[in-house]
Formats: sequence, C-alpha cells, structure tokens
Amino acid sequence: MSLTLAAPARHELVIKKSRFLGCVEPCADRAAALERVAQLRAEHPGAAHVCWALLAGGHSAANDDGEPGGTAGRPMLDVLRHQGLDGVLATAVRYFGGVKLGAGGLVRAYTDCIAQALLTADKIERVAQAELDCSLPYAQEGLVRRLLDEAGATLLAVSHGALVRMRFGLAATQAAALRERISEATAGRAGWHERPDL
Repeated sequence: MSLTLAAPARHELVIKKSRFLGCVEPCADRAAALERVAQLRAEHPGAAHVCWALLAGGHSAANDDGEPGGTAGRPMLDVLRHQGLDGVLATAVRYFGGVKLGAGGLVRAYTDCIAQALLTADKIERVAQAELDCSLPYAQEGLVRRLLDEAGATLLAVSHGALVRMRFGLAATQAAALRERISEATAGRAGWHERPDL
C-alpha cells in the first residue's frame, strides 16, 4: 500500500541565515512537477535555488538546481521513499544567507525541511484509478448518471451527438463491476470505448 498526500504541507527552516521553504504536495506526474517548480521560481525571484524531488506512478526525479550534486534533490527523494509515498512532489526554495553550509549541512537542511513538512501532512491511501468511456442512447443518460453517483464515480466528460458519450473515473478495483452493472441496466445498449478520447 502506498500513501499520498491529501493537501500540501509546508515548513520553513533557517540555518546560518539561509532560509529553506519546504513544501510537500500531491503531484500526478513530471509535467505537473515542472510546472509547479516554474511557478515557484516566478514566486521567488530572489531565491538562490529551487530544488525538488518527485515520486509519481513508480517514476522518480530529483534536481539540485545548482547546489552541489547529491546534496538537495536526492536527500529529499530519500525522505519521500522512506515514508512510502507516491504521487508526491517535494520542493525547497533556498534563500542564501551568506554562509556556506558544506555538503553535510546542505543534506541535513534539505532532509529536515521536507521531513518536518511531512510531519504535518495529512497522508492518505493512494487508490489506483481507472477511466471508463461509453456511448448510449439519450433515454439511458439519467439512469447511468444515477449509477455513477451510487458507485462514487466521477463524471469527467460528456458529449451529446447521435448518442451520449460519457467518460468517468473511479477506483480501479470497482471498474469491472460498474461496467457490468451499466451494461445490464441499459440492456446492452451501452457501447464501450477502450481508449478514451473525449
């Protein structure tokens, strides 16, 4: 079982006049992580470094952003791994205080910054999600919407053409049962699309 975060959590650390603004937050993938890091750079133009680490979907990434190699991104990544997290981005914005901390000091600072943020974070079980995509007659739309509500599925997109096309997401463990239930309730009139492109 892997865990993720319900919401972002932050911690600020000051060591020898250097400020470290640590944040851990839910993040789906590398593209979202890079977008968030770019946003942090824009928000903190005076910062010396914006270091980050990502664990998402079995993939990992770490970036020292100019700090000596292995002193920022990798230690933050190790903290995420140690906590058994997935779908999480750790970032640390550093404002240099004029005193060099040395490699060991940097590793401790970045590790502590993220570890402290995680102490206040709300961790939740990460549930694998699945998406289903079907087309059905207009007369069946209300029925299918009710079935989605009962199953706790999230309606992601709807289009109305010759048929109603609906794309929805839910826990992967419940996908097969909901698909069968919709097929039965619509007397086989729901057509399933294997690759959602709505």
